[in-house]
Amino acid sequence: MTAAPVLDPQRTALVLVDLMERIVALPLEPRKGIEAHATAGELASAFRSAGAPVVLVRTERPAVAEQPPGSGLVAGLRRDGDAEVVKRTIGAFQGTDLDTRLREQGITTLVLGGITTNLGVESTARAAADLGYDLVFAEDAMAAFTAAEHEASVRLDFPRLGTVVRAAEVRFGTDG
Repeated sequence: MTAAPVLDPQRTALVLVDLMERIVALPLEPRKGIEAHATAGELASAFRSAGAPVVLVRTERPAVAEQPPGSGLVAGLRRDGDAEVVKRTIGAFQGTDLDTRLREQGITTLVLGGITTNLGVESTARAAADLGYDLVFAEDAMAAFTAAEHEASVRLDFPRLGTVVRAAEVRFGTDG
């Protein structure tokens, strides 16, 4: 991990992927889903306090009459003013209006977290990089099915796409 950049709250959004009840409850590594969720929640609070947008992404299975139990966001995560994006693919950009929403707000930098590190978060990150966003990864606000999958993304892939930090290192500049 490298030093966290100082972020502009007017140009930075937090994007949290698949912090849904049924996903957070899965057996995950290198931390439990509830631990990644708690860290992501603290990060979301910091973004809200700074006046920076929070985007909560959740999955819905396509072509089913009813979503599985636990398909909503973890209770208490969403606050007034947060955006919610429903995706039907692994990543949050394909087939959604996420890019349009972010560009309308002048967002150029994304801080990413969520579950799973190597699937939903990484797929979202790759698309975001292709779209020209600067990326920051809050490593401790993520978890995967195995520690090896998490580590491969965090140590090998994410550093090629952006900056990997701990959530507590994310900070905003005072110039806004």
